Amino acid sequence: MSVAEQLENLLQAGLNVQHIQLENESHMHSGPATDSHFKLVLVSPDFAGKRLVQRHQQVYGLVAELMQNPIHALALHLHTPEEWVARNGEVPLSPTCKGGSKADAH
Repeated sequence: MSVAEQLENLLQAGLNVQHIQLENESHMHSGPATDSHFKLVLVSPDFAGKRLVQRHQQVYGLVAELMQNPIHALALHLHTPEEWVARNGEVPLSPTCKGGSKADAH
């Protein structure tokens, strides 16, 4: 089972997921790992009434076994269904990685 599939399974088991979009962004980062950097868009009514930090803690708690190894970075975009509608389903683009590569050093 791929890292992405493991991640999705853990989230589906722990939250009432209405929309999930998981993007492997490992190609945007230096290093050999191919399943290490992800962007997650998750819409759940379970986030209602929770501050952003509480939502992040909830998600990180569910996927703790995958963090650090194999996942190095997980960008989170967590919304209630109402927030998702208000955003028109739009998610910001991820920035290009600026670190980690010795090839770019002068």
